[in-house]
Amino acid sequence: MSDYIDSQGFRANVGIVLMRDGGELFLGGRRDGRGWQFPQGGVQRNEQPEEALFRELHEEIGLERSDVELVASTNRWLRYRLLQQYVRRRANPVCIGQKQRWFLLRMLSDDSRLNFQATAEPEFDQGRWVDYWAPVREVIYFKRVVYVRALQELGEQAFTAGPPPRPEWLPDEMLRAPHPRSPRRRRRTEMAQVAVGDDPVTDTSLVAGAPAGSDQ
Repeated sequence: MSDYIDSQGFRANVGIVLMRDGGELFLGGRRDGRGWQFPQGGVQRNEQPEEALFRELHEEIGLERSDVELVASTNRWLRYRLLQQYVRRRANPVCIGQKQRWFLLRMLSDDSRLNFQATAEPEFDQGRWVDYWAPVREVIYFKRVVYVRALQELGEQAFTAGPPPRPEWLPDEMLRAPHPRSPRRRRRTEMAQVAVGDDPVTDTSLVAGAPAGSDQ
């Protein structure tokens, strides 16, 4: 079944922030050796984001609904553009980036429930628990602004006093929407093109039979 790509070329995706007692977050080590990131995956045609959440949770790290508690979710899609070298121009439709709905889950089971071999093509081959803001430094650079915004919004819902204090290396500017750029400047700074989506989370196209797309 194909993932949904909207009319602007953004692939619908769910991001999973798994938290254990003590506030540490789970990061998966990519099987291809390209660093660490939160579990994530595409939303399929005729699938709601929450359905995709629990499907991807099992596929990527082997957990079931009973292993976690849903704590919070972002209210809108958070978007980022792919670097030009990652855009498959021959695909139909072309995927230019991702729009993500993020979910914060509390781990109810112990680490023995984690399984990176739940599918024939696993995404991760290892995992570790890190401090709340550490994933921002670990993920590939063009996803960092989305990580900051997702963690800020989820933390505001999950913690009475708000998310843990941001470290000194994480500036407030990363929470602000980027200023509009000229086409020439935009080409030079493609990796910085991250924006909060204007469309609400209840995207009816996700359940109305959207066009097929590539898994970029």
